[in-house]
Amino acid sequence: MLRKFEFNKIPIVEIVNEILFDSAKRGASDIHFDPQENFMKIRIRIDGLLIDYAEVPNDIKKNLVTRIKIISGMNITESRLPQDGAIKATVKEMPLDLRVSALPTNMGEKIVIRILDYTRSLNGLESLGFSESNYKKVLKMIAEPNGIILVTGATGSGKSTTVYSILQRLNKEETNIITVEDPIEMDIEGVNQVQTNSEIGLTFASALRSILRQDPNIIMIGEIRDSETAKIAVRASITGHLVLSTVHTNNSLNTIERLIDMGVERYLLASSLTGIISQKLARRLCPHCKVKRPTNQYEKDLFKDALGKNIDEIYTAEGCENCNNGYEGRIPIHEVLIMTQDVNDAISEKLPKEKMRELVYKSGVTTMLQDGLQKVVNGETSVEEILKIIELDDDETLNGKNKLKENIQDSTISDHNNIEEDNKNEDNIENLQKNLNSIRF
Repeated sequence: MLRKFEFNKIPIVEIVNEILFDSAKRGASDIHFDPQENFMKIRIRIDGLLIDYAEVPNDIKKNLVTRIKIISGMNITESRLPQDGAIKATVKEMPLDLRVSALPTNMGEKIVIRILDYTRSLNGLESLGFSESNYKKVLKMIAEPNGIILVTGATGSGKSTTVYSILQRLNKEETNIITVEDPIEMDIEGVNQVQTNSEIGLTFASALRSILRQDPNIIMIGEIRDSETAKIAVRASITGHLVLSTVHTNNSLNTIERLIDMGVERYLLASSLTGIISQKLARRLCPHCKVKRPTNQYEKDLFKDALGKNIDEIYTAEGCENCNNGYEGRIPIHEVLIMTQDVNDAISEKLPKEKMRELVYKSGVTTMLQDGLQKVVNGETSVEEILKIIELDDDETLNGKNKLKENIQDSTISDHNNIEEDNKNEDNIENLQKNLNSIRF
């Protein structure tokens, strides 16, 4: 149900404060102000999904946008160009750290406010939902004195949270940590943080060149965006520095290929890359209302081949007054690769992708699909969530098994009360079993 504001009775300052406070209180990650022909729609993103929040009349819209631009430090007279700003304030005793973006559209300016919450980073690596084996791999990575550690994933997948958690772990009196970021999302005491500014020539690459003359032990690069930054980062790690950064890729294998495509020499990459942490976010089942249900045949086969386990029951979303359609919050799904000598040799020797895949995923790597399904077994999320965020066609353990994906998705969409009737189609089951038998994890 949309929230109603008395725009003609309450000052716009109080309305904006209430929108910010209420959205943060509900656990929203973003607030969208979408201009439309007859009104401005406000939507908030909770657990990765946008939901309608309120509607603003057109005669109030301009005042609301102006107020947001003022408190975020934007130019209120400029409405033809995109602008970025930030808000750091305390509303009703709640500290807020917000990033604001304004974009001109044909209906007026669209405003998006990102609500930053780094409580997980402050709580440490152990609070990030790593499985025991993946957690040990991460600890082993960050114990190395030099090399590159990459955190990969799509925008909004929690990469910054993971990187900041690692920095918190490494932040000790005897280490000199310098970061170069755009923007600086979280101030860390004891860490030297540099904000890039391309307008005056302070780019990632130029900042990195200066940082190398500042006697650093650890360097954090907000994001490797181009070949120049990638090459400098690799060379910095070879000269005795531990480098942390992020890349927009889906998994370990794609990350290696992306760096090679950026022009990083293979022999340098093979000798510098320490490990890769890939992640996505899945919605967490509400602990108050989640219920068990029996697995259908397709799910049984998937669990058996992915995890080597016979799973007869799993939890699913129900929905109650404490959650959003059966989900409350999100959890990360990880894939953690520690580089081995075999993988390094494969990079140097230009082995084909198929051989590289075999070496990477036979080196003890738990794929995102496997990590996600284990969290389904643990009752943390649902099969439907895992199938939604992980493309089975792209998962290296199920590469090319298109028919499997179709059958599994069909089974999760169908009414579970009709499982027995679905299973009567022996031809489909026989074809699916042939596909499953050909999978090797």
